[in-house]
Amino acid sequence: MNRAVWRISYALFMLLFFISASVSAADTMLKPDLLLYRGSGTIKDRIAEVRNAMEKEGFQIVGEYEPYAGAHILVITSDALKSNAAKSPFGAYGAIQRISLTETGKELQVASTNPLYMAQIYQMKGDLADVATKLQTALGKAEEFGSKKGLKASSLRDYHYMIFMPYFTDQVKLASHGSYDEAIKAVEAGLAKGKGGTVKIYRVDIPGKQESVFGVGIKEGEGADEAVMKVVDFGELKQTPHLPYELIVSEGNVYMLHGKFRIAQSFPDLTMGTFMKISGAPGAIENTLKQVAGGK
Repeated sequence: MNRAVWRISYALFMLLFFISASVSAADTMLKPDLLLYRGSGTIKDRIAEVRNAMEKEGFQIVGEYEPYAGAHILVITSDALKSNAAKSPFGAYGAIQRISLTETGKELQVASTNPLYMAQIYQMKGDLADVATKLQTALGKAEEFGSKKGLKASSLRDYHYMIFMPYFTDQVKLASHGSYDEAIKAVEAGLAKGKGGTVKIYRVDIPGKQESVFGVGIKEGEGADEAVMKVVDFGELKQTPHLPYELIVSEGNVYMLHGKFRIAQSFPDLTMGTFMKISGAPGAIENTLKQVAGGK
């Protein structure tokens, strides 16, 4: 084989290799949550250990939440998460991860959101593989769960529960204000007053952008955290990291993910029958967060 033919053959081989690798990555099956520990103990026994492990790996704990008895959630961020969020439209949704400790009555489970899954479903620029590695370094090898078969990474980037249901890009605008500062002030005031039966869990500002994400606990109404979870979180492995809900301040506007998308992203295997049992929740969540945002 002469040199010119060899070079062409090699170039074609490398092209096919990279195409194959790209397709393989896009076809990776992902699930919403990571199980990091299950066994003996209580939240009180383990919470300090989890906090210390997070901080040791460079994560910052920006909020903690007890939505109901037997459940405790830590919300974490990091420079890597915030940097990645800054590169993506509505990237603030992916600026945090959630770690939960749940007492089931039989055992303690420590779980987290799956950064690889969140990177795809929020259409982020980076895949958050480094964040996933740090989580497992901190808390041990993880088992993915939250969906029986999982979803392809490529499908997650254009995810919706079913036909006519909302996509990630179908953001719900809760309120518009004159500026980013005014929008932040309105949300902070709404949370301080506990409007709609809410509590503030965290706030993370995205560097280099007029964008922030707030975590909001919902304690009242059809969209209350406990009311929703009693219906949808019925599996053996508890998906407590679903909570809390978020709202985004981007420039002068306040947004949320559509409730039907936000619930389905965590529970993609829900049957329509189960979804119908909480049919009032998405609208109730929107109404609650609209009160917080100062919308009309």
